[in-house]
Amino acid sequence: VQLQASGGGLVQPGGSLRLSCAASGGIFSINDMGWYRQAPGKQRELVATITSSGATNYADSVKGRFAISRDNAKNTVSLQLNSLKPEDTAVYYCNALIRRLTTTRVLTAYWGQGTQVTVSS
Repeated sequence: VQLQASGGGLVQPGGSLRLSCAASGGIFSINDMGWYRQAPGKQRELVATITSSGATNYADSVKGRFAISRDNAKNTVSLQLNSLKPEDTAVYYCNALIRRLTTTRVLTAYWGQGTQVTVSS
C-alpha cells in the first residue's frame, strides 16, 4: 500500500492551497483518512480526519478555514486550506487506516511522504 501526497507549496498569508493524497496497492477497504502536520521543532499534530461515511473532525486551530473531503471510489482524501496563516507552515502528512486484500481482518495505519506548506510574505 502507498499513499502519495501532493499539492504543497509557498503561499502568502490569507492565501489558499489544496492538498491531495491517493492510496493505492492491494486495498480491500479504507476506514478513517486524515491529515496531520509537523512544524519544525514541534510534534506531529492532527489537522483533520474524515470517516468512510463522511463525518469530519478538525483541530480547533483550523476550524472554519480548512475543509477535508474524500472520494471513496478513487481512494483519495483532500484538504482545502483557506485563509492561511504563517503558523500553518509545516510538513503535511496524509494518513489512512487500511485493510489490505491479503489481510482483511487487520487494520493498519499508513502514512504519505509529506508535503511542505509554507505561508510567508
